[in-house]
Amino acid sequence: MRRPSCYRCLTTAALCAALVTGRPDPFAQTLPAADQSTAQPIGIPASVAPAPPTAIPPKPEDLGDSLLAQKRYQAAIEAYKQITVDSADSWNKMGIAYQMMFNLVDASRCYEHSLKLNPRNARVLNNLASVYDAQKELSSAERYYRKALRLEPRAPMILRNLGTNLLAQHKYKKGWELYQAALAIDPNIFADSGSPHIDNPATVQERGAMNYYMAKGCIRAGQNDRAIEYLRMALNEGYTNPKKIEADSEFAVLRGTPAFEQLIASQTAPKPAGKL
Repeated sequence: MRRPSCYRCLTTAALCAALVTGRPDPFAQTLPAADQSTAQPIGIPASVAPAPPTAIPPKPEDLGDSLLAQKRYQAAIEAYKQITVDSADSWNKMGIAYQMMFNLVDASRCYEHSLKLNPRNARVLNNLASVYDAQKELSSAERYYRKALRLEPRAPMILRNLGTNLLAQHKYKKGWELYQAALAIDPNIFADSGSPHIDNPATVQERGAMNYYMAKGCIRAGQNDRAIEYLRMALNEGYTNPKKIEADSEFAVLRGTPAFEQLIASQTAPKPAGKL
């Protein structure tokens, strides 16, 4: 495999959309461990003591997958570089490793090379879109998410990612519609899976909007505690206010719960006067 050039890591607050690997589940959140099976000798004469079994070295891709799952990203990249077949899947996973190290330049190069080998891979289109999102190139990100959705129209993670992208562009109605479509397919799409995700948009207004609609998504998914936390952030960012929340029928299920009432009370209580 041709090795991508090494560029300096880019530090940015935004990380990838939920990145997608190329394993049997098209939108799996984890990678399989390397094959650790050992070769067992067959037909050894009874008078000869068998030698200790020798472990079969894992294939470079299996080793890379294991290292990637262990978050040993640089080591995973070195393993993937040893693959002799120019594989779209391995270039995609190398891009994931670079992206997890905030090296968006090399991540983008890997994803683009993967797409040259397989232009109709929704997973890679999603991942390349997430790089544009991380760089705040929202229009380019939207274009690639939409390409991915044309290939995988019922991929909940891509629907969620595009919804977040549209919210960041102040397209609140369309973003919320995509969140609802993602929830209809996977009610747990807003659960914290520990996987990489698109970070909050840059401005306070954008973060407030995203958190408000994330709260709505959590209500639809039955995750009321998480919804309250998102509402707390939306309030702190000044996007909404207690009256608007109480008037929104989506949040009616929260009324009367101690955590929700405490949240509303904390926002309506008079501020203590400062000391002279």
